[in-house]
Amino acid sequence: MAKAEDPIVSAAAGALQGTWKNKGEIAVFRGVPFAAPPVGDLRWRPPAPVESWSGERKAQKDGPTAIQRNTAFELFMNALVEGQGWNRLRAAAVKTLLSKAPRPKQSEDCLYLTVRTPSLDAAAKLPVMVWIHGGDHQDGSGTDVYYASNALAELGVVTVSINYRLGLMGYFAHPELAEESEHGFAGNYGTLDQIAALEWVRDNISGFGGDPDNVTIFGESAG
Repeated sequence: MAKAEDPIVSAAAGALQGTWKNKGEIAVFRGVPFAAPPVGDLRWRPPAPVESWSGERKAQKDGPTAIQRNTAFELFMNALVEGQGWNRLRAAAVKTLLSKAPRPKQSEDCLYLTVRTPSLDAAAKLPVMVWIHGGDHQDGSGTDVYYASNALAELGVVTVSINYRLGLMGYFAHPELAEESEHGFAGNYGTLDQIAALEWVRDNISGFGGDPDNVTIFGESAG
């Protein structure tokens, strides 16, 4: 039986309001901020802590993806079309149609994650798996349609998928940026975003029924 009220979880920065899936068996929280937006003075800087909020923040739709070329989506869809065995004309027509499909919103403000869980009981201490997407550090997101599955949650695993800065915004290095850094280095901001997301999981996942001492990190390609 579907549950009437949306799931609510209290995270360190404030309360989050998610949605139920699978007739109330899986709670999903989308667009959850794990760091401050890396814009303005925070551009090309290590991720900063997210500011807290009052009341319940809706976590019911995906946050923007990192700024990117979008080639990962095109390569995936082209491979899908080519695997159908269609003739050249039909395959070309479908590829052209898909190339005009709307893309997810992109923004520098991209440090969001998604949590899928079968339990909101902190005592459940379910295993946790954190997915880090691939894409040559230039493309992709944790909200790509082929990652939006509740399969692991149905098996009793709390799953987390994350975004991180890509390309120029995520891996640009310059001597002047290194001089401004208290650690004397520049670059790898996307990797630092991944670390910040894992720290968020450590500090918050128990409220989603997960065990912070039983976390597996997995991914593909650059992830």
